[in-house]
Amino acid sequence: MLGEQEAVVVEVRPFDLHGVRYQDVTIAYRDRSVAQARLGPESVPADLQPGEEVLATRVVNMVVSLRRPE
Repeated sequence: MLGEQEAVVVEVRPFDLHGVRYQDVTIAYRDRSVAQARLGPESVPADLQPGEEVLATRVVNMVVSLRRPE
C-alpha cells in the first residue's frame, strides 16, 4: 500500500553515518498516532524543524520520505 498522509514533525535528530547525514524523525498524524523513521538526505526537506507540517509518503505503513506541502 502506497500513500501520503499529513503529519506534524515532533522531533528531528541528525546523525552522520559513513559521511552521510541521516535524520531520525518522529512525526504525529492527525489521529494522534506517532511514527518514527530513519531517513537519508534525499528523503527529508532541508532544515526540517519540529512543529512543521509535512506530507509523509508511506509504503506498507513505513515512512519512506517527508516533504513540505505545496
